[in-house]
Amino acid sequence: MEQTKLRNFVSDNEQILWEGKPNKKCFILESIFNPLLPFAVVWLIIDLSFMGIAAGSGFDGFPQFVWFFFLIHLMPVWLYLFGVLFTSLRLKRIEYVITDRGVYISHGLFSYSYDMKPFTLLSTISIYRGIFDQRLKVGDVVFAAAINEQISTTRRNYSNNKFSIRNIPDFEAVYKLVKNLQTDIHADTMYPNALRPDKNEGYKTKYNGHEE
Repeated sequence: MEQTKLRNFVSDNEQILWEGKPNKKCFILESIFNPLLPFAVVWLIIDLSFMGIAAGSGFDGFPQFVWFFFLIHLMPVWLYLFGVLFTSLRLKRIEYVITDRGVYISHGLFSYSYDMKPFTLLSTISIYRGIFDQRLKVGDVVFAAAINEQISTTRRNYSNNKFSIRNIPDFEAVYKLVKNLQTDIHADTMYPNALRPDKNEGYKTKYNGHEE
């Protein structure tokens, strides 16, 4: 288990159960072949075509304002290239830690920040594996926040999809770990250990509410 700097933010009364980082190769490939790539390529081709037409129209050279216009107009291309060029820096900032209380995720580019969500605020857990994930035998563990947390998250202009553990080789083990922790903590919240009966007669009984 790879140790991370993110463990420094974990409280002393928490136990670290897992920590790690994304698979470097998969993260870089997904950064290059992201949904913005085809859009940026088409945008570049269109702008280059217009520039070629303008250059062949008899002008000795582009006026300065024309160059400035295309410089601004190519912004989608610059945004794509910016994201690719700074992939290594983003990868360096991303770390994951799972404790017996919740999930910690750090991220950033020029700045550094981290999010922590306790298991009580996580409603669902799922696994996602893209083309490169399957090829490199890694996967993503994606978390969805509870309704109240989704509203709060939206107000902070975050996306719930960003709260995920991406491109890790032991995604199945992490999924099972979080699922078990979430189930146990939810049970403890609803029915504290001190109040539990030795035998729960209601568990695994058949539903008969439709019978008259």
